[in-house]
Amino acid sequence: MSSSLPDSMQVIAIQEPGGPEVLKAEQRRIAIPYEGEILIKVAAAGVNRPDILQRQGAYPPPKGASDLPGLEVAGTIVKLGRNTSRYKVGDTVCALCPGGGYAQYVAIPEAHALPIPKGLDMIQAAALPETFFTVWTNVFQRGALQSGETLLIHGGSSGIGTTAIQIAKARGAMVIATAGTDEKCEACKTLGADHAINYQSTDYVGAVKDITGGAGANVILDMVGGDYIERNYRAAAIEGRIIQIAFLNGAIAEVDFTRLMIKRLTHTGSTLRPQSVEAKARIAKELETEVWPLIADGTITPRIDKVFKFEEAAEAHAFMESGVHIGKIVLSLEH
Repeated sequence: MSSSLPDSMQVIAIQEPGGPEVLKAEQRRIAIPYEGEILIKVAAAGVNRPDILQRQGAYPPPKGASDLPGLEVAGTIVKLGRNTSRYKVGDTVCALCPGGGYAQYVAIPEAHALPIPKGLDMIQAAALPETFFTVWTNVFQRGALQSGETLLIHGGSSGIGTTAIQIAKARGAMVIATAGTDEKCEACKTLGADHAINYQSTDYVGAVKDITGGAGANVILDMVGGDYIERNYRAAAIEGRIIQIAFLNGAIAEVDFTRLMIKRLTHTGSTLRPQSVEAKARIAKELETEVWPLIADGTITPRIDKVFKFEEAAEAHAFMESGVHIGKIVLSLEH
């Protein structure tokens, strides 16, 4: 298959920092798989919040990564770099990308590719890597969520949120989600959340305390920041773990850290993209062992809100920024 590869490929590039309209199709030389890498012919690519931040000029790619947006894809392997051993040409995989996913072909480390779980199509598979890697490393590795504990998820209807709800429930946690509309709250409950709080009409701190009999949440997954930081400290249980993965309401906040000490809280966080190849490979290995079987047997299913054609990437970004989606947004290159 590799002998018939084209010299060039269509990509969606960021012309300059700005709104969705700066995303434009262009032709580039086809990606090359270097040592330890595989080349994937992309069938579908997930759209994620970091793509929007990169487009706005607020999230530059790490050193050595493609300047193209796109952190997750699904497709078919068409070429192998040196010293690859797991996959062969023709295998279908989904993969985490350091960038470059908005393209007809992308080269990624072999260790960041995972087999497509049984029963999933390319669109569903493309919705897995970025969100599942993020949820696993934050909620389960850093947050150490245990069966029987309570997880509070802010942004429960987002791609991250819908993923976290399902994995946490499957692993025996009680899940409380916050969302901005009654419709989104119902979607969270349909996916398995035990409770869903409309933060527009209800104070989530008081609601979490009521639900937990005053104990609070053991783990809080927060992508909001701002005044949520102080409120999370109030909503957390003794020995609670607050995991920060984004700051949609800003990274600057006035916080009374006394609660951090009195409750013996841990406030941690991470970004996925800059982590080493080895660190991401470890996450992939744990996902394949712990979570992929739950997808294959239907316990967990990626929630897809809308699929856009590849050349409609600008429309996909505008749709994500509108905030109305429930679940994942995916670009399809097969149409």
